[in-house]
Amino acid sequence: MKKLLALVLVLMLVVPFAGQAAESGYEIAMVTDIGTIDDKSFNQGTWEGIKEYAEKNNKPYHYYQPTAQSTEIYLDMIEQAVNDGAKVIVTPGFLFEEPIFIAQDMYEDVTFILIDGNPHDANYSEYRTEKNAVGIVFAEEQAGFLAGYAAVKDGYTKLGFIGGMAVPAVIRFGYGFVQGAECAAKEMGISGLQMNYHYTGGFEATPEVQTMAAAWYSDGIEVIFACGGLMGNAVMAAAETANAKVIGVDVDQSVQSPSVITSATKGLAAAVVQMLTAYYEGNFPGGEALVLDASFDGVALPMATSQFKTFTQADYDAIYAKLVAGEVDLLKDTDVKDATEIPVTAVTVTLIQ
Repeated sequence: MKKLLALVLVLMLVVPFAGQAAESGYEIAMVTDIGTIDDKSFNQGTWEGIKEYAEKNNKPYHYYQPTAQSTEIYLDMIEQAVNDGAKVIVTPGFLFEEPIFIAQDMYEDVTFILIDGNPHDANYSEYRTEKNAVGIVFAEEQAGFLAGYAAVKDGYTKLGFIGGMAVPAVIRFGYGFVQGAECAAKEMGISGLQMNYHYTGGFEATPEVQTMAAAWYSDGIEVIFACGGLMGNAVMAAAETANAKVIGVDVDQSVQSPSVITSATKGLAAAVVQMLTAYYEGNFPGGEALVLDASFDGVALPMATSQFKTFTQADYDAIYAKLVAGEVDLLKDTDVKDATEIPVTAVTVTLIQ
């Protein structure tokens, strides 16, 4: 009876992808986190990479979307993908670190691409990536740095950072944002910059987030770096009402709101395409933990769609080259306990509880 109920649960949790026949067998699969493939953020960026590669190379592909969050449920989705014929499974986000740690042993003939994490056990006591898996993380601190640097160079002096859950990737974005603002201010010889700093604890666009953002704008904050997937929609709504500005995250979010002046992006789709290409060409970097930074085009600002007033392409190219050359040393999530411990003199960071 329990097995029957478990099977029913799995079938209810699977969301089919229109356009692929169920009997075709899916070589490439994606299991989303609790978000959707059209979240205009992390899941969507990952899915677009799968779609790009699969359609170009005529590979059947499919996604599985859990409606709840747990290691057991994610493993159920992975099992369903394997039963449907998946040879390679892509999973986005730190929530899959434990499930992939388990799945890589359960399905030795299946290849796993873990975006934004590395496999580890439930207690974080063992990190292990087998030959049929790869862990990929991004230098979010560099992406956040670029956003903070560009914002200050463009004339903004009252900044805000609203992150979702305080997970390593989000923290790195925020720390980089602080350091980028500080770097630009020092170059410009200015001081007295203000930055409000807050984690919402989730990635949903709630009324509470919109209210907080609206209050910040009302108090004089000019631009908020909204770092939390769908949560950013609430910040954008507040910005549009206040005629203020937003910096997006993960993917180019300029199409979502006229308030978005730029986005701190990660090369999600490109990383997926690169790994799928390596898999099918027989040179998959199994067992490795890859860090995609500026030197691998792993982070960027989408300058073609950015709405800067004075920050130019030449300005961007110059600071990006410094990142590539390793001339900018940035603190990460493990270096300080919170943003107020980042050694800055031109920026005053205020934690908002």
